[in-house]
Amino acid sequence: MPWYVLYTKSRNEKITAERLNEMGIKAYCPVLKKQKQWSDRKKTVLEPLFKSYVFVNIEEKHMREVFKSPGVVRYLYWLKRPAIVKDHEIQSIKNMLNDFDHNEIKMQDFGLNDTVIFESGPFINVEGKVLSSSGKKYEVFLPGLQMKIFVDTTQNKLKTIAH
Repeated sequence: MPWYVLYTKSRNEKITAERLNEMGIKAYCPVLKKQKQWSDRKKTVLEPLFKSYVFVNIEEKHMREVFKSPGVVRYLYWLKRPAIVKDHEIQSIKNMLNDFDHNEIKMQDFGLNDTVIFESGPFINVEGKVLSSSGKKYEVFLPGLQMKIFVDTTQNKLKTIAH
């Protein structure tokens, strides 16, 4: 059976996965252990690795059953079909979470005016400045080439650099 990606209500990832598992639907919400500092104490909390996403392992004919859980909004689509994640990709996420210090795992989002450098693609090692963003797509100005380009970070690797 394939893994599908569910989009959940904000901050409902863990409870949605728990409810789906209670319903007999195999659900996985990868979490990171994070140290949080409050004014009076430190506490270790579990935060979802992917905000608003839960993976479900379900047969296609039973896909509608997930909507019985109140935290589910919709399936994530790719090319007009529900997005599928392969078993080995789910296992890679689990291995990463087991093998690495959670404080070293960071999800990268780029802010306006961040200076970035390309780590892959035709502009490798070229620096640019983030002008705007929409999801995983960014408008980047490349001063050395005096041009604006649009970058999809699912296809190209970018890294923030400090100046």
